Amino acid sequence: MNELYPIGDVARRTGLSVSAIRFYADEGVVAPTALSEGGFRQYDVHAIARLELVRTLRDLGAGLEEIRGVLAAETTLHDLAVTHLRLVEDQLRQFRARRAVLRTIVRQHTTAEQVSLMHKLVSMSDDERERLITEFWDFVTDGLDVHPGYVERLYQQRPHLPEDPSTEQLEAWIELAELVRDEEFRTAVRGYYHRVFGTEQGKLMATPEMLDRAGQHLALYREAQAVRESGAPADSARAREIAERMAASSADFLAAMTGEHDLDKARRSMIGFDRNRAAALRSRMTGMHLVVRYSTLVATINGTAKPDPDRTAAVQEWLAAALREGNSP
Repeated sequence: MNELYPIGDVARRTGLSVSAIRFYADEGVVAPTALSEGGFRQYDVHAIARLELVRTLRDLGAGLEEIRGVLAAETTLHDLAVTHLRLVEDQLRQFRARRAVLRTIVRQHTTAEQVSLMHKLVSMSDDERERLITEFWDFVTDGLDVHPGYVERLYQQRPHLPEDPSTEQLEAWIELAELVRDEEFRTAVRGYYHRVFGTEQGKLMATPEMLDRAGQHLALYREAQAVRESGAPADSARAREIAERMAASSADFLAAMTGEHDLDKARRSMIGFDRNRAAALRSRMTGMHLVVRYSTLVATINGTAKPDPDRTAAVQEWLAAALREGNSP
């Protein structure tokens, strides 16, 4: 015989209050199995299991009509879960966006107008974000007299906020969106590119041939970086071999720029690398730090490697040491 339990026992078993169990019975969600002689509601194990399911679904945000549909087999649990998963994911995205705005407010002396702007920035659609970045590059490259292929490369430096961004990515987007809207930043970046590529040598640097050479040199540098970070010492044969290839690549690159091929000069330049001097040179290049900041934010948003001057300097020091080892008797 199927054992029946009084409503107090059912409440203890399910974690629902007595009043909640009565409410679900009155609403026709889970009716009592029977009434005692005194008219008290009683439930069997099947009804208790249904009440436990009701509690779980309510905790997950399901409404009474949805629960009725599941209990009546009009809606499957899978379909209900898919619907609510979508709602929960939407809510998570909204909470991440709010958290990013709040963190930015905490870090900065933010005005009420800026709060409204930040909320608008994180709520932008993909098309709105694309349009904002395109307008930035339209301004920066207007009148830039270089090969169209280089301009196209600049336009490709854009953020792609993922469907489910982290708080760090949202914070980076807020900062980037504010920067590309800022007239002083836009003007400084524009000035940098027009200054660097406004000379004949700068125009040459932006040609497809030189960009291909630069890409090959970068690939070789990344190979050197991987070898160094794998633990290869600077006095190893592998380090010396790749350092010599880097020197030859530098000589070829400079020859394409100047017409003069001087491998020894390229090697001496690499051996004489000094990170402090390199940092000072970068600091004298007006606007370069803004371009680096833009690239760093884009990399953060896209989840790709960020510019890292210290890491780059460590590789160059390793290459210099390898070349010195090769020169030692």
